[in-house]
Formats: sequence, C-alpha cells, structure tokens
Amino acid sequence: MRVLGIDPGLTRCGVGVVDVEPDRTARLVDVVVLRSPADLDTPRRLARIADGIEAILEEHRPQAVALERVFARSDVSTIMGTAQISGVAMLIAARRALPVALHTPSEVKAAITGYGRADKAQVGAMVARILGLEAAPKPADAADALALAICHAWRTGGAAGAAVTDASAPDAAGVPLTPAQRAWIAAERSAAVSGAARRLKE
Repeated sequence: MRVLGIDPGLTRCGVGVVDVEPDRTARLVDVVVLRSPADLDTPRRLARIADGIEAILEEHRPQAVALERVFARSDVSTIMGTAQISGVAMLIAARRALPVALHTPSEVKAAITGYGRADKAQVGAMVARILGLEAAPKPADAADALALAICHAWRTGGAAGAAVTDASAPDAAGVPLTPAQRAWIAAERSAAVSGAARRLKE
C-alpha cells in the first residue's frame, strides 16, 4: 500500500510517501517540505502548496492520503493556515478519487511510538527506525508527514481495505501486531469513546 501523508501548514507543509507491505514493513519513497513565503498573499500561497502536492501525487501515485486532523489552538492564524491547506489537500485528493483519512496527533504518536503524548523528537526517532533511516527526517514537518502515512497504512493493515480491528490477534498474514500497533488501536478506541462522550454533553 502506498500512502501519502500530509502535515498541513501554510508556511511549511510536510509531505511524505511510504510503501507498506502486508506484514507492515515500511519503506520511504519520498519526503519533502513544501514552503510558501509570508510576503505572498494567501491565495498565491495556497496555490504554491497545491502545486507541490499535485506534483507529488502525479509522480508517486499513492493509493490513499492521510492528513492530520485540525484542532483549535490559541494562535488563530496558525489554525486558519492549517485548515486552509487541509481543505486544499482534500480537494486535490477528491478530484483524483483518492480516499482521505484524518488522524489526530495522539493517534499518530500512539501508532508510531506506543505513547500518545510522545514529543517530536521521539516521533522522529521512531520514524527513522521504522523506515531504516540513519537519522530522523528534518525538519519535524517531514517526520510528522511520514508518521501520518505510516499510521494510516498500519490502520489498514498495509493493504487497501484490510482494517486492523483486534489488538491481540495477528493480522491476516499471521504476523503478530507490534506494541505500537496495539497502542494505536487502544488510542483509536479511546478517541471513539471520547467522541461519544462529547456528543452526549452537547
């Protein structure tokens, strides 16, 4: 399964592509951080990032796109830029009929490190280990994009349509889940419960 992960941002947008086998071994295909200068107006900045995403999709032809789910933060300008790039990325994917998945930061951290509150250095180190790299990809936006792609591929078992549902059972190929994969499933279930609780309070 080939997945394109996007860590959305208007100034820096991490984009990573990984190939993941059914046994969940992962290989780096490409990673880049797209940038747009702050002295351009917003429409041209969006167009510049969009052109970069289009070029990567055209070159690598992924089967799915994974994005970080946008959360409210104190810095409104950061939220706006992140949300705008997320919208652009989803539109581009939709026009290519590519499935898009949104993952929270805690889900990604749990999938990659086994700990939902891992810091960026820990995520980068584990991404390097998973992909067999000598060092963590720099800047952090690049590592985050790759982490998103790996997280999504592991969620689907490294094969389109093969979802991982049981934290204790091996996958369809008979390969036991790793501790990080079991932690991801636990985080996913916790997120689902939290979402239900929020809806009850509304």
